[in-house]
Amino acid sequence: MEIKEFFRSKDRTHWLAMIQTCDWPAGQFLYELLTTNQIHKFCGEHVRLFLLTDGTKLAAFCTLSDVDDIKKTDKSPWIGFVYTYPAYRGRHYMRTLLNFACETARNDGAEEVFVATGETGLYEKYARSDGGEPRQGRAHDPRL
Repeated sequence: MEIKEFFRSKDRTHWLAMIQTCDWPAGQFLYELLTTNQIHKFCGEHVRLFLLTDGTKLAAFCTLSDVDDIKKTDKSPWIGFVYTYPAYRGRHYMRTLLNFACETARNDGAEEVFVATGETGLYEKYARSDGGEPRQGRAHDPRL
């Protein structure tokens, strides 16, 4: 397994095709943001897309960005678009990717890293929860 940064990869076309195969609606939205060059507008200028790769296969991905679903906040950076492909679930690969994203944020000077989610039980083992306001137009009730 290897962690790659999408925007620094020479194989962006390949990895983009792998992201397109994601069966999660938010993954499809990420694909749309990437193919229409809207990712920086949506996630901020400093967005990074980390890929956990298994040779030429994509095992998991997540972003580290300036903004996410919580609109009215000065909190940053955010981990978002967190996804593990079904064949790689149950092996704690996402922990590796989240740890990498958090370490990257710390190296960039961040004292905290945030995750907005509508799910219960996915991220509690990694962090604390202190709530927040959802970005306008979102149907879910994200938690911090």
